[in-house]
Formats: sequence, structure tokens, C-alpha cells
Amino acid sequence: MRALWRIFRLLWTADAWAMWRGAALTVVVLIMGAALLGLSGWFITATGLAGIAGIGIAFDVFRPSAGVRFLALGRAGARYGERLLTHDATLRALAALRITLMHRLEHWPIDALRRLRGGTALTRITADVDALDGVALRLALPVAAALITHAVAFAMLSWLSDPVVAAAIGLGYLIGGMVILLRVALRTFAPSTEAEAAMQTLRQRAIGLFRGQREAILQGLIPSWRARIDAEEARARAAQDRLDRIDTAAGLALTAMVGLVTALVLGLSGGLIASGRIDAAQAAIGVFVALALAETVMPLRRGLAEIGRMRDAAGRVMAPAPQGARPLPAGGAAPATDRAAGLEVRDLDLARPGRAGLLLRGLSFSAAPGEMLALSGASGSGKSTLLDALAGIGPIQAGEVRVLGASLGDWPEPALRRHLTLLPQRSALLGGTVLDNLQIARPELSEDAAWEVLRAVALDGVIHGRGGLQARLGEGGAGLSGGESRRLALARALLRRPDILLLDEPTEGLDDPTARRVVAGLRRYLPQATIIAATHRTAEMEGADRRVDLEKYIPKTGVL
Repeated sequence: MRALWRIFRLLWTADAWAMWRGAALTVVVLIMGAALLGLSGWFITATGLAGIAGIGIAFDVFRPSAGVRFLALGRAGARYGERLLTHDATLRALAALRITLMHRLEHWPIDALRRLRGGTALTRITADVDALDGVALRLALPVAAALITHAVAFAMLSWLSDPVVAAAIGLGYLIGGMVILLRVALRTFAPSTEAEAAMQTLRQRAIGLFRGQREAILQGLIPSWRARIDAEEARARAAQDRLDRIDTAAGLALTAMVGLVTALVLGLSGGLIASGRIDAAQAAIGVFVALALAETVMPLRRGLAEIGRMRDAAGRVMAPAPQGARPLPAGGAAPATDRAAGLEVRDLDLARPGRAGLLLRGLSFSAAPGEMLALSGASGSGKSTLLDALAGIGPIQAGEVRVLGASLGDWPEPALRRHLTLLPQRSALLGGTVLDNLQIARPELSEDAAWEVLRAVALDGVIHGRGGLQARLGEGGAGLSGGESRRLALARALLRRPDILLLDEPTEGLDDPTARRVVAGLRRYLPQATIIAATHRTAEMEGADRRVDLEKYIPKTGVL
């Protein structure tokens, strides 16, 4: 529950003023509802008594009726404002939560972040953030508003009716509501968690089938996929049915509790009337307020029914970063640089994240400005791991990497990113226009500059044929082939004009003539940059000035 409390504090402090306004209106709505029913009960009873006593002509009906109208209209307006403000505050808080989550992910090691790119992890993160929108709206605010409303009702009933009536209502709701709602929370922990897990699995299987439908059809796997999806749907529906039954039973129990408290107040009021402590009109206030306060407890069961889902989501969102955090400092001044120094590697030892054995040992090389160096080796020889280490996002076991004459460890990450760019094997494109994707690297990018960089990666003809820079791409760059998407990501990297450019299989998926054009184009576009490319393709090696074979540095005891 500690993680849930931290989430609540984060959501509340995201826009505390908006939350306080929403909370205040929530209390106003509940108090006005209780006051409206209590005043109406008193008014009707007092009017009847005045008629029976024959003094109806002298009874003031205008001020009570005006109060009833005021409370009715005020409650409707307060309800509208409460819905508006609490939902606005919650949306602001969720936006802040997403930003906080992104900041937390910045400290994760690169291998953990890459695992998050899968559909399973992304679906889970999205669902967790969505689950937490009920922490303030359906849990914290209703509970706080209910407690405040009962405190105000106790004080007013003690004054207008009798302390015995106020105590009966307060204790009846407090004890009865607490027992019922606590039981709801305890009984719904397991089914709410199970329902969420089943829904996540169902979404993942549906997404998997959608993405792999062609292969599933060709291999005749549609029936088996359908059976697995049906099984998960049945599991999710069964868990949801359990939650619905618990919610229905809780509603019935709360209704019965309200009836019992009202009956108790009615009985006590009869005794108080007989003893002369209150009159019938005052007794009516207590009875009707007891009925009206049902509005304070009925909505709580929904929030408590989802507390298991919220607790699990909060635990995942606020979980500490995995081991192997990024080695570079987040801030500070950039070290003195020597642009003529390029990139230098001295006696470097590397291991895969999470592995004990060395992957590479004693690796040394240097690359000067304007030079392209190709890193070759069989799959699994450590090319991608080496590029991560050179970019400062992967651990180094021993040795040193120097960037523009300064040790890699001396570079604050923001300063390093201004001079060094890494293009990994998998790069993300966004849904939007081609120009939108390029402007991520340079927001002020003009169309002429955009066409220039597209020519450098041999993509200008393709983009012309698809409608130009305003051609829209789907989610993840849908609408382009794999090779075209890769070249667009490469163009985006070139726009940063880094002093050092690290490329992981930059021409994968292209034919040899196109690959040669791309290599020649990027070297023309960045004539003074130091380019390090991990590759196994002849076209890229031919375009490089030198080649380093990583297999020579693999220790015999290395764990691949």
C-alpha cells in the first residue's frame, strides 16, 4: 500500500489547487444533498403539524421553500462543477504521472528499456497508468468527502435535533460502512488482480494474432489462436463476474445498513419525542438525513473493488530501476573538447549485461574526424554491445573510451548527446507526416533541408512518390517498408550533425547498390564526422576507411 500512497501524493501535488477545488465541491455536493433532504423532511412535517394545530395561516412557508429551492439548484450546480473540476484535476495528474514515469525510465539500463519496446510491456504500462486514474477520483476524494460530510452532519444534527440522534447516525454509518467496505476491499484483491492479468493476456494475444495473421493463416494456426483467445476471455469474464457479484452484494448490504440506521433513528426519535426533548419536525430532520447520507457510502464500493488492481499498478509504476543503471551523470559542465581527436578506445573489456564472462577483451582502436570505421564480426560477437558502451548507455568492465579528447565518464549525458548520436538496429518512427518525424531531430527544419537529408540517404524518390514531406505515416512508421523506415531514421540521426555517429547495421534490408549510395551519401552529408558502423555487409565495409574484426578480441572463456 505504500506505493499506492506515493501515487496519491504524486497525483495530488501535480495540481494541488485543482484537487482542492474539486474536493471542496465534492463535500459541498454531499452536504447540500443531506441538507436538502433534512430540510424537506422538516418542512413537510412542520407544515402538517401547523395545519393540525390550526395555525397554518401563520406558518412561514416562504423561507423554508426558498431554502429547498436554493439547495436543489445549488446541489445541481455544485455537482456539475465537481465533475468538471475533479476530472480536470485527474487528467492533469495523469499527465504528470506519465511524465514522472518517463523520468524514472531515463535511469533504466538500456537493455531493460529495449525489453519495454515489446507489445507486452507497452500494453502493461498503458494499462497501469489508466488503472491509477481512479486513485484520486474513485478512492481518495470520495473517502475524504464522506468523512468530512459525516462530521458536519454530526455537528448540525446535535444542534438542530439531538446528540443521541447524531451519534446513532454517525456510529451506525462508521461501524456498518467500515465493516462492509473493508470486506469488499479484502474480497476483491484477488479477483481484481486476476481480471486485470487476464485482460492483459487477452490484449497481447489479440495483438499477436493481428500482427502475425498472415503467418497464422499460412500455417493453419487460426483455430489454435482462437482457442487461446477464447480461454483468456473466459478467464477474464469469470473474474469480472466475481467482482460484479461482490459489488452487488456490497450494494445490498449498504442499502440494508442505511435502512437499519434509519429505523434506529426513527425509534430513538420516537422516544425523544415522548420525553419532550424534540418535536416531530426535529425528528424528521434526523430520519431524512440518515437516508440522505447513503450517498456518501454507495460510491465507495466501486473504488474499493478496484483497489487490488490499483495497488498492483502502483507497485509496478513506482518500482525501483533494474540493476545496471546508466553510468553517465545527468548534469554538469561539459569537459574540454578537442574536435580533432575523434573517438579513441583503449584496452576495453566488455561483458553482456547480466552475464559474468567477458564478451570482448583488450579492444583498442581510434577513428579520426572524417573517417569511417567498420566493426565486423559474426552475429553475437558484441557489435551492438560495443556501440552501447561507446554511446555511454552500456557498462564497461575495464579500459577507457575517449570522446573528442575527454574520457567518456567525464561527459554529462545532455552534453554528450550534442556531440554523439547512436542509431540502434531498432529505431522508432511516429505516426504523423514524414516532416514531423524529421523535425524531432531539428524542430526548425525547413523543407529544403529535409529534402537534402533525404537525398543523402537515397530516400527522396520514395518520399516524392508517396506524396512528399506531408505524406502521413501510420503508427510506428506504418506505410514504409523496413528498409525505408530505417533510412528515415538514419536521416533523422544525420540532422543532428554529430561529431561522432554510431550506426548499427545502417543499411540492413537494402540491396547492395542502394546500400552503397546510402553510405556515400551519409559521408558526403557529414564530411567531418567520425563514423563507426557495426556491420556484416560488404557494401558498408567497402565504403569504410578501415575495419576492426571483433572476433579477434573474443576471449576463449567468454560467455556469448
